Amino acid sequence: MVYTLKLTRKSDREEFLLYLKLVLLGLATVGTIGFLIQFVSALLKLR
Repeated sequence: MVYTLKLTRKSDREEFLLYLKLVLLGLATVGTIGFLIQFVSALLKLR
C-alpha cells in the first residue's frame, strides 16, 4: 500500500475539471433515468 501511495501524484487543474465534468455527467444521467422511471410509473398508476 505504501508503494501505491508513492506512485500517486496530484492532478493538475485541467485534469481535475475533466474528472469533475465526467462525475457530474454521470450523476445527471443516473438522476434523469431515475426521474423517468418514476414519472412513467406514476403515469401508469393513473390509468
